[in-house]
Amino acid sequence: MSTLLHGLVRGTVGAVGLGLATTGYAALIERRHWTLRTATLPVLPEGRSSLRVLHISDLHMMPDQKSKQRWVAGLADLAPDLVVNTGDNLAHPKAVPGVLRALEPLLGLPGLFVFGSNDYYGPTPKNPAMYLRKKRNRTWVKGAKLPWRDLRAAMLERGWQDATHQRLIMDVAGQPVAVAGVDDPHIRRDHYDRISGPVTAPVALRLGLTHSPEPRVLDAFADDEYDLIMAGHTHGGQLRVPGYGALVTNCGLDRSRARGASRWGSHTWLHVSAGLGTSPYAPVRFACPPEASLLTLVPRPVKPAASHNGHGRAVSSAAADVR
Repeated sequence: MSTLLHGLVRGTVGAVGLGLATTGYAALIERRHWTLRTATLPVLPEGRSSLRVLHISDLHMMPDQKSKQRWVAGLADLAPDLVVNTGDNLAHPKAVPGVLRALEPLLGLPGLFVFGSNDYYGPTPKNPAMYLRKKRNRTWVKGAKLPWRDLRAAMLERGWQDATHQRLIMDVAGQPVAVAGVDDPHIRRDHYDRISGPVTAPVALRLGLTHSPEPRVLDAFADDEYDLIMAGHTHGGQLRVPGYGALVTNCGLDRSRARGASRWGSHTWLHVSAGLGTSPYAPVRFACPPEASLLTLVPRPVKPAASHNGHGRAVSSAAADVR
């Protein structure tokens, strides 16, 4: 019995030690392991020059996060053609100066933004198990109001454009880009009807923006034949299991799309940023480092011309992508 008891004690101590080591890594190391993700997306018409888009999301800035501020500011060295910020910049009432320190070198570049719930309201303590429950059983609790108007005013003053419930056409590296965005669907602030309808102007790119990638919004953009939708919110799952991926997305999006690029329908691409921050009440990341993304947008591949079979019916070798 003593040998068995000794074995059980050793196993318990080992499990506790592994758990503490994992938590320490997730809280102290990985959540500060700033990472640049890159991807090439074929979303432009034939003959267009490539565009480089820097995607920033979910800073969840606290006033004292100097390392994050320095790293984000350094992204200006990439010299992107366009910067897109998909919201949740704030995590504290006094965080606006910290966000502006991070974004300052980028604000001189063409930029767009939409806000998320944690621009309007501060984070609140939550039971982590709630994210494993079905969404219909959850109640969203508003935190303290945050100074989003101050942040918005500073961004606008430097030349970035607020795409919230707007349809815009802007020049990006000499090419016309059509942009539309919605307010955060996660807290039901989206009103797609204000921007609905296809883009009729000849443009290089039709770009849709949303903080939370809720399928109802993605479907609406896809129905209007937007080329690319950019979103954040998911934190990439924040805690990922190697070989399995994200456990949750905190929205209606399926786990396989919690971060990175994927197709949404036969024409539209979706890019979801895993973001750069966490709630101060859940300051951990595992197998999901904080990230910004540099997207290189290139022309779509030329589809082979359809041929005719012996019965006079058109046959194409290009198969349609499905969601």
